[in-house]
Amino acid sequence: MQNIRNIAIIAHVDHGKTTLVDRLIQQTTHMREVEKMGDLILDSGDLERERGITILAKNVSVTYKGVKINIIDTPGHADFGGEVERVLNMADGVLLLVDAFEGTMPQTRFVLQKAISMGKKPIVVINKVDKPNCRPDFVNEQVFDLMFTLDATEEQLDFKTVFGSAKQGWMSLDWRKPTDNINALLDVILEEIPAPEYVEGTPQMLISSLEYSPYVGRIAIGRITRGTLHKNDNISLCKRYDIVEKQKIKDLMVFEGLEKATRDEVPCGDICAVVGITGFEIGDTIADFENPEPLPPIAVDEPTMSMLFTINDSPFFGRDGKFVTSRHLKERLDRELEKDLALRVKPGVGTDSFVVYGRGVLHLSILIETMRREGFELQVGQPKVLDKTINGQRCEPIENLTIDVPDEFVGRAIEMATRRKGALVHMDSRDGRTHLDFDIPARGMMGLRSNLLTASAGEAVVSHRFKDYEPYKGDIEKRINGSLVSLDTGDAIAYAMDKLQDRGRFFVEPGDEVYAGQVVGEHTRERDLNINICKTKKLTNVRAAGSDEKVMLPPAIKFSLEEALEYIQEDELVEVTPHAMRLRKILLDETARKRAALK
Repeated sequence: MQNIRNIAIIAHVDHGKTTLVDRLIQQTTHMREVEKMGDLILDSGDLERERGITILAKNVSVTYKGVKINIIDTPGHADFGGEVERVLNMADGVLLLVDAFEGTMPQTRFVLQKAISMGKKPIVVINKVDKPNCRPDFVNEQVFDLMFTLDATEEQLDFKTVFGSAKQGWMSLDWRKPTDNINALLDVILEEIPAPEYVEGTPQMLISSLEYSPYVGRIAIGRITRGTLHKNDNISLCKRYDIVEKQKIKDLMVFEGLEKATRDEVPCGDICAVVGITGFEIGDTIADFENPEPLPPIAVDEPTMSMLFTINDSPFFGRDGKFVTSRHLKERLDRELEKDLALRVKPGVGTDSFVVYGRGVLHLSILIETMRREGFELQVGQPKVLDKTINGQRCEPIENLTIDVPDEFVGRAIEMATRRKGALVHMDSRDGRTHLDFDIPARGMMGLRSNLLTASAGEAVVSHRFKDYEPYKGDIEKRINGSLVSLDTGDAIAYAMDKLQDRGRFFVEPGDEVYAGQVVGEHTRERDLNINICKTKKLTNVRAAGSDEKVMLPPAIKFSLEEALEYIQEDELVEVTPHAMRLRKILLDETARKRAALK
C-alpha cells in the first residue's frame, strides 16, 4: 500500500466543485503561492470563468499528513460526459458534492451512475450549508435514496457525509458545529478512500487524458495500473484494432500542487504525465516493450447531434478574423479531435465544409465560442439530431429533462414541454417551487431553455441528460414566424426601420452594417419578408406638417450563440466572427431563393 489517494470530485453544475478544490489547495500549500492565484484556480479558461462551469477535467495534488492526494476536477454538464468517463478511470474514490438547498440534480445522477457502476467508493459532501432555507439532513437522505436506485453495493451505501461551506472555507461532520478549516474532509478522505495497491509485473498505463504543450507536443496522462515506469524506457503503445507501436519515454512527470515535477520513475497507483510518445489516442495503453498487454479501451457515449461548419463566404468575410480559409478550419478541428473524445468530424458537401458531431448544443457552441476568440471566422448551420435505426425502427435520442419553477409558472412549463413531445414522468412541490421530470426528444430541447426562462421571468432552473434511444415521437412544431431579410447592403437607417416596425421585431440597431440576404429581424407572419432597411428619407424643400416626427424604436433583440443556433431555420446560417454574430440566409440572392422555393 502506498501513501497516495486518487479522488475525483463529481457534482451538478454550480454546486461548488471548483471552489472546494481551491480551498483544498489553499489549506495545504504555502499561502504565498496561493495569493498569486486568486479564486477559481482550476477554471483557468476565460469561457469557464465567464459561464461558471468546468469544461475540461484538470489534475492537481495536495499533501496532507504526509499522504499525497491526487484530485481530479470533473465537469458537471452531461454534454461533457466524454470528459467524465475518462477521468473516473484514474480515481479510487469520488467526492460527491451536493448543494444543501437544491439537493441531487439530473447531472449529479448522470456522473454518480458512472462512478457507482465502476465500483468507486463515494464520500458525500453537502456544501453551502450557510444558505438560508438549506436542508442538509433531508438532502443526505435524498442522496442515499438516489444511490439505492442506482444499484449501489452495501459498501457504497455505507458512505460518510461531511457538511460545510467551501466558500467560507470550513467542513465539519456536524453542520450545526462550524469549524475554521476543512481538515474534517481531508481526514475522511484518508480514512475512507482506499490507497492503491502496488501490483507487481510489467508496466501498464491507460491513457485517460492529454495535454498539449507547444514545446514538447502532446503529453499523455493516466494512472499506472501495474508495475513501474522509468524515464527513457522503451515501451509498446497498444492502440485499437490490435496495432502495437514501439516507442520511447523521454520524460516522466507527476502532479505536485498545481505544477508538474519530473521523476526518474513513477510507481503503480500514481497519476503521471508521459512526454515523448507520438500518435496516441485517449484509451490507448502504454505497456511493456517485450510482452505488451493492452487494457480494455475507454468506451464513450455516441454523439447525439451534428452541425455544419463552413468557411465564411458572406460579403463581410475577412474583415474581422485572422483565420478564414478552409485549411485553417480543418487544422483547428483536427486539433480539437485530439483532445475531445466525444467529437467526430466528417467532410461535408464541397471542399469548404465539415459536418461536426457532438454531445449537444452546449458542447458544440463551446467549441465555436473558443474558435471565434482565437480569431476564426466561420459559419454554422442548424443543429440536427442524429437518428438511429434499431430493429428496423427509426429511433431518436431521448433526454431526461428536469425543470424547477415557482408554482405559478408550472402550467406554462408543462405546456411548453408537452408541445415538444415531452412526457411528464414525475412532479413534486416544495417551498413554493415545483420540480418536474420529463422524457423529451433531444430535438425538443432546442430553444426550450430560453423560452422557459422568458416564460418564468428568469426563475426556471433547467437541466437535462441523455437517457437512451427510443422510437421516433413524431413531428415537433418549429418556429412559426418567418424572417425579415435585408434586400440591400449598407447601414441600417432608423427612418426605414420606423416605417417597418409593424412588420416584426429587429435584431439590428440603426447604424449597424447589413448585407443583402442577412436576417435582420423576425416577421410577424409565417413567411419570410424581404425588406429594405437601408432606405433613407428623400429631402425636398417643401415643408409638411408631419414630416419630422420623432423615430421611437424598441431595443434590438440580441442573441447569445446558443440561442442563435437554436433559432435559425434550415435555410439559414449563423455567421460567427471574433466581434460579430449575424444570422443570414444560405442563398443571399433573392431571385436564387425564389428559384429554390419553386423546386
